[in-house]
Amino acid sequence: MRRLIRGATAGARATALMSSVMVGAQQVGLMGGMPPEKITAKLLNRGGIRRSSEQQDALATLLHFGFGAAAGAGLGLLAPRRLIARVPAGVAYGAAIWGVSYLGWVPALGIMAPADRDRRDRQAVMLASHLVYGAALAVLVGRRTKHEQRDADGSAAEPQSSPTGTRTTSS
Repeated sequence: MRRLIRGATAGARATALMSSVMVGAQQVGLMGGMPPEKITAKLLNRGGIRRSSEQQDALATLLHFGFGAAAGAGLGLLAPRRLIARVPAGVAYGAAIWGVSYLGWVPALGIMAPADRDRRDRQAVMLASHLVYGAALAVLVGRRTKHEQRDADGSAAEPQSSPTGTRTTSS
């Protein structure tokens, strides 16, 4: 359960990094419309749901971070424990999410053109941002809180013998 929660938390944090890459690219003119916004708008339109642009933007952000957290939970369960193996796995995971999304379900649902028929600059940024997501996720998913580290080290409050032979509890 801890790995699942750690993965979801890491996924949300990695989504923030990914989003900063996307926003930066958009500010220099490389993106056009943001895919999370395009996806949200299309789904809301299909559902006939009226909304303000602020509501749509808030929902797009919430859905993007939710998707990132859910994907992070998946890697949290599957990631190798050693960082040297986890980072390449995370980068591959990010690339796979991009491929499954922009060559798979997004065009299959008629939301956006497949990556090979979309704006090259947008898809280059989206691939790069997914690689950033995967690398960040891989690093973050392996980080333990102080409480988890104490538990892993066996230093939770269990009686232990001191050098003098008396029983102590560590904290």
